[in-house]
Amino acid sequence: MRQRSLQLTPYLMPCISVAAWCAWLGWDQHHDVHPDGSVSGPYAAWQVIGLALTLLAPVYWAASRRRVPQAVLGITTGLTAAASYDWSDDASGLFMVGVGMVMTVSLIATFTLSMLIASVTRAGRRSDPRTTGAVRGGPEPRSAGRRAAPSPHP
Repeated sequence: MRQRSLQLTPYLMPCISVAAWCAWLGWDQHHDVHPDGSVSGPYAAWQVIGLALTLLAPVYWAASRRRVPQAVLGITTGLTAAASYDWSDDASGLFMVGVGMVMTVSLIATFTLSMLIASVTRAGRRSDPRTTGAVRGGPEPRSAGRRAAPSPHP
């Protein structure tokens, strides 16, 4: 079962990121016009932050299991595909600039975050006595059982 779930990781990551895009950004398609005449949107900051925080969980899951390429490429592919589909009706044709920016930022951010998570979880596993053999019935550390040499000075 474990092997099968790891084989699904490359397909699961893009699907998760597309679903997160749809949940956080897919429903908001209108620009906001403020009383002073300025226009913003279509996304509010809280929507983009929510998307980023939602994607932290699958990135952590994959990176902590040493699946950094699947995390980086899967999230980047999913977000790029979602942005391309969502923005493709732009009449100016500049949507590809935005899609390129989404691709670049998601690639850099997920790579950096995945490497950080992988290194932290690796260091945590090294210092965990459950993974170093220092458990009951396991081998004793080299210094255990040895007595200090007697001092020649009384």
